[in-house]
Amino acid sequence: MSSSKPDLTTTAGRLQDLRNRLEEAQAPVGPDAIEAVHTAGETTARERVLALLDEGSFVETDALARHNVEAYKMDRTRPATDGVITGYGHIEGRRVCVFSQDTTVFDGAVGEVYAEKILKLYELAIKTGVPLVGIYDSVGPRWQEGIVTAALQAKILRAATTASGLIPQIAVVAGTTAGLSAVTVPLSDIVVVAQGASVQTGPAHLRAATSVEAVAAAREVLSFLPENNRAGSPIASAGAAANVDLNTFMPDDDAATYEVRDIITAITDGGLFELSADYADNIVTGFAHISGRAVGIVANQPLSLDGQITAVAARKAARFIRTCDAFNMPVVTLVDSPGFLPADDEVVSGASTLAYAYAEAQVGTVTVVTHKAFGSSYAIMGSKYLGADLVFAWPTAQIALASAASAATALNTDAETYAAENLNPYIATERGLVDSVIEPSHTRTQVLEALRLLERKVVYPPAKKHGNIPL
Repeated sequence: MSSSKPDLTTTAGRLQDLRNRLEEAQAPVGPDAIEAVHTAGETTARERVLALLDEGSFVETDALARHNVEAYKMDRTRPATDGVITGYGHIEGRRVCVFSQDTTVFDGAVGEVYAEKILKLYELAIKTGVPLVGIYDSVGPRWQEGIVTAALQAKILRAATTASGLIPQIAVVAGTTAGLSAVTVPLSDIVVVAQGASVQTGPAHLRAATSVEAVAAAREVLSFLPENNRAGSPIASAGAAANVDLNTFMPDDDAATYEVRDIITAITDGGLFELSADYADNIVTGFAHISGRAVGIVANQPLSLDGQITAVAARKAARFIRTCDAFNMPVVTLVDSPGFLPADDEVVSGASTLAYAYAEAQVGTVTVVTHKAFGSSYAIMGSKYLGADLVFAWPTAQIALASAASAATALNTDAETYAAENLNPYIATERGLVDSVIEPSHTRTQVLEALRLLERKVVYPPAKKHGNIPL
């Protein structure tokens, strides 16, 4: 900053005064604070914003905002920005709004002016229809400002709720996030947490080794999502699937397991961008491209619990399906599950949530039954009568009310006879519950053609305020 005071009676002086003020906003509490962040091996709030956005695209808002609190000698320290960087820019040429909490200013504690900056950004993002990325690193409320900080945080929670389903919201937890700031994080559609960041928000969708990698992950996940709920998902360059012979993929041994990600890799462009990989691994969720089209993938994982459905897995899938449905991303489901996990007392409530998510979805839904689809799992994993637009089955599919052993006991018959007569895809196909039995090697082609058809899908749901999803 210039050491001489500009002459504010001249245009040149006024311009220099503006430059001085904006320069101060670059380091609100001085360069030593920035150096301390770097010494700790971290990046600053501003550096995180610049890393998130395309080079040279960041436009800052409210850079000169300052608090007006006099209590507890706060009037002696009134740094520019008031502890949060806000503005907008581009990610791969697409517009986004962003805020980044700055721990060099009052440890990132939220005050009134700080909260108002975030609220203005929410308003801007909602009315312009662009995604909002929040980079969180805050100890919580600014104690010196009292109850108003909680009131303004409630207003932020309401703004995030209003934005939900209108624009994608991405939360990057880059550092310790506490208090009501932490409550806002789970309202985001995708949560990315950097290793070492302390936040009580439930499971993260993505984890990263550092805050730098967390910001990079946010950039990548936004490449799958549209700008808002009325826009189509971005179309990427069409890619080729991996060379996997699906016709010989399924083991002949009915008890053998396999890696479902191998099937996903074989039908998508470059495989899966997986979300929530570190919990409920008996179900796999994530984004992918099929001939350039962004899709959501939900798949039972036979390598974990034989693909049995648990409450936490069902809720994981349900949340993901609702995210896809909110932002016009079709859902492709791969089914191989023998049913609910008997030992899970909460599985019924979780299954209800998953069934609700599938039944409510208005986007295109394509289901492929690869192996087991027994009873309860068949019903809730994107079945035809639950609302799936198109259902395909491999010849290895076993679509039945129960396994051979369970059915034999219930019917007092021979298990082998029951299996021979019922554990196939053809009885369901005869009843219209499967649209086509396909060769496994044709899966990518069949799913792609289904997705092309479903781009024209139109749904007029009954008029109501909203349903009451079991939570």
